[in-house]
Amino acid sequence: MPNPFHLAIPVHDLAAARAFYGGVLACPEGRSSAQWVDFNLYGHQLVCHVVEGTRATSSAGSNAVDGHAVPVPHFGVVLDRPEWNSLAERLRAVATSFVIEPHLRFVGQPGEQATMFLLDPSGNALEFKSFADIEGQLFAT
Repeated sequence: MPNPFHLAIPVHDLAAARAFYGGVLACPEGRSSAQWVDFNLYGHQLVCHVVEGTRATSSAGSNAVDGHAVPVPHFGVVLDRPEWNSLAERLRAVATSFVIEPHLRFVGQPGEQATMFLLDPSGNALEFKSFADIEGQLFAT
């Protein structure tokens, strides 16, 4: 994967972060200490840092996008469709409470995509999306 990103996020509990990112999302764990842990989030480095008293309420706000209240801020990754479908099935199987259920948005328009939003145990909002043609649709206008 060219140019993987590095993202550091605040969490209130490393055990809960490990259960979610390592268990639910199946992200391999990398280095860690008593205050932080690295995860391989689909080839990208996600670092969960314990910040005492940190627990997001879900987001700072939201924006209306294609009939849904999209949490802001949020982060996530773009997956190929089979991987996205597999993740959506796995999340549904463990009764994930979605902020926005897995669905297609912008149907028939430039940028049509499969998307889903959820919160980690510390309230960080995540989006996972997929395009039928990532090269032609990711930045389509």
